[in-house]
Amino acid sequence: MIKREDIYIRDPFIVPMKEEKKYYLFGTTDINCWNDEKATGFDYYTTTDLENFEGPFVAFRPRKDFGWDRNFWAPEVHKYNGRYYMLATFIADGKNRGTQILSSNKITGPFTPWSMGPVTPKEWMCLDGTLFIDENGEPWIIFCHEWVQIYDGEICAAKLTGDLKSAASKPVTLFKASDAHWAKSIKVVDGHDCFVTDGPFIYKSSNGKLLMIWSSFVENNTYAIGIAHSTTGKILGPWVNEETPIFSRDGGHGMLFRTFEGELMLTIHTPNERGKERPIFIKVDEREIE
Repeated sequence: MIKREDIYIRDPFIVPMKEEKKYYLFGTTDINCWNDEKATGFDYYTTTDLENFEGPFVAFRPRKDFGWDRNFWAPEVHKYNGRYYMLATFIADGKNRGTQILSSNKITGPFTPWSMGPVTPKEWMCLDGTLFIDENGEPWIIFCHEWVQIYDGEICAAKLTGDLKSAASKPVTLFKASDAHWAKSIKVVDGHDCFVTDGPFIYKSSNGKLLMIWSSFVENNTYAIGIAHSTTGKILGPWVNEETPIFSRDGGHGMLFRTFEGELMLTIHTPNERGKERPIFIKVDEREIE
């Protein structure tokens, strides 16, 4: 057993498995995920109480012919049409960072490449893709167009093919980081203020409102997480950001899930300091995010 506070992980993502009464914790688990060293892959942990965990267990290890070898970031696992799909970010020399889709017929993996390369635009620097299924049962990827390429990071959406093999539409910008009053510039490059978008996650509230949590920075380059809502209830919005973040104490890249007891939980990593990131779980009152 390993205690929650002893798990190194960024970008935590929980998959509750009701039939097992067990939660699966995925995330960025390579301690060298920022470096030029070759990445190892992704691991996962399991828990019944969100405090005591078993693992790590192997979720993904790249084959020699994978073609992507660094910055293995932010894996999310979603069940769709009877299979499990992992959306994760990768980069390699001569290639832009992007989100690809892996798959397995079991939550435990091993996950193997599924999509035909990145499902984000190959000419863009992208990261943190998440899966959303709309009211017609059609799949979308919601992802970040990175500030490192465009200064003011964007959150974008593109429709996917039904088999999740590739994009089925051109991306649409939902909003820019600077559209949120609370998001602050992290630096000035070539005369441009730079605003970060990280970790979008879509959540439908009990009253049917379509919400998105996402991460950026507040004053003093402090990592934070905010919330936006679609005024139409549709994925293409328009989207309006709340005035203040819901968490601004050096943590972010979160997602929402319900416990087996029905409690709504937010999980994020904190602190946002290399090598010290740990998962935390925060009970959320849905009235606070409506």
